[in-house]
Amino acid sequence: MKRLTLALALSLAAAIALPALAQAREVTFNTELKNYGGDGAYVALYLTDADGQYQGTLWIAGEKSKYYKHLRDWARGSGQRRSEYDGLSGASVGNGRTLNITLDLADELFDAGYEVRVDTAVEDQRDNRYDVVAPLTTEGAGKPVSGRGYVQSFRYTF
Repeated sequence: MKRLTLALALSLAAAIALPALAQAREVTFNTELKNYGGDGAYVALYLTDADGQYQGTLWIAGEKSKYYKHLRDWARGSGQRRSEYDGLSGASVGNGRTLNITLDLADELFDAGYEVRVDTAVEDQRDNRYDVVAPLTTEGAGKPVSGRGYVQSFRYTF
């Protein structure tokens, strides 16, 4: 079982990191935050499989890795290993602002049971595990998903 999970993780990492070797499409993720009145939010976008098991990091917003532990489900799945987010991070996101990122994702990830999940955390406020859970499907592209915490709206387009 451990080998299978490792093989899936490596396949996913290769599919995300090496799109030239696989058929891929450019996907833009828009995460609009509510006006929650506080410091900038730390935001983790990551993929899970059909069983909800962590498969890979798409993006981390927030520059101080010591606070990543507050992105609880992402932190647990990724083990907070630097290799999981190295080169996939940027500044935190202010309240009422929108995080826009564009990545190349392998076509095989769509309509295959994968989900995009978003964890959020704000200093001195509540942490939100799976603030957003959105199936990664061609049909779901462009359709907004409401968050359960700091996220007002999330959508992906290609």
